[in-house]
Amino acid sequence: MKYVALIALVCLAACSKPASPEDASAEGATVSAASEAASSSAASAIDAIAFTGRWTGPEGTWLDIQPKGQDYSVTVSNLDGPRTFDGIADDGGIRFMRDGQAFVIRPGNGDDTGMKWLAGKKDCLVVAPGEGYCRG
Repeated sequence: MKYVALIALVCLAACSKPASPEDASAEGATVSAASEAASSSAASAIDAIAFTGRWTGPEGTWLDIQPKGQDYSVTVSNLDGPRTFDGIADDGGIRFMRDGQAFVIRPGNGDDTGMKWLAGKKDCLVVAPGEGYCRG
């Protein structure tokens, strides 16, 4: 809901006519800052839609991503069982820390995962070379 209010604010600011050149500069800075915030929020919302849900890996493994406010809950289930991590939108993916190492979950295809079980699949997420999950 706050995204709608922010976008409405940007639209109203862009449509109003400034009273003086000084007002124009200040308004331009405000619109620019609001536009950047809206773009950042929109990118996060798009990531949530694209990444949300359960993704299947080989041998019973899976990945589940759920929005958690501005961040994400990332659950990875491997042969040792499920573990949940906090994730944040970062560089076109979702960044999370596992065992002291940073990972970025990125969209890709089965071939990008480097896993023969997922080869040929189209809608996948790649965590690291040799670790990926797909839908369908």
